[in-house]
Amino acid sequence: MKTPLSCTGLLVAVLLLGSCSSRQDAVETAQKENEAKNEAQPTEGEQDKKDFDAEFTTKAASGGMLEVELGKVVAAKGSTPEARKFGQQMVDDHTKANDELKAIAAKHNITLPTGLGEDHQKVYKDVTEKKGVDMDKEYLKEMVKDHEEDVKEFTEASVKASAADLKEFATKTTPTLQHHLEMAQQMSAALDAKK
Repeated sequence: MKTPLSCTGLLVAVLLLGSCSSRQDAVETAQKENEAKNEAQPTEGEQDKKDFDAEFTTKAASGGMLEVELGKVVAAKGSTPEARKFGQQMVDDHTKANDELKAIAAKHNITLPTGLGEDHQKVYKDVTEKKGVDMDKEYLKEMVKDHEEDVKEFTEASVKASAADLKEFATKTTPTLQHHLEMAQQMSAALDAKK
């Protein structure tokens, strides 16, 4: 009786180890799932449109998660009032946008990542490994880079997205992202000037 039970335990352990080593980027996993769904579309043009929508949505979801998670850390542990205030604004604004994006994704059967993509994980680690003013500076530097990308991607989606509600979401969110970019640039410059 003990032998089959221990063999079963060994099998489970081997399967778990195997699944850990083949772990993939959360964004890539979601995109592959979406591509598989879209391949069932009747025409290639329709599939391409849905692939664009899904890719934009998965990247935006991971980016939104990063904004919220980093914002929470900096709002709690930032050493400057500017960084803490900006971090809290990122939590507030991106939580609202993330909820809206989730609803749109669900409506269009788009699978979202369950965690941060590898690029966003690296940014999170780079910021949270620093302490004090160095963390604030790294955070704001990353927020400038991230929001520059966001503005570009959301502007593109406001034109190219095939789903009307996704296009509308991208269009109305772009000015907020632009405002975040300007705030991050100003605060980053102010912190750098303090040295």
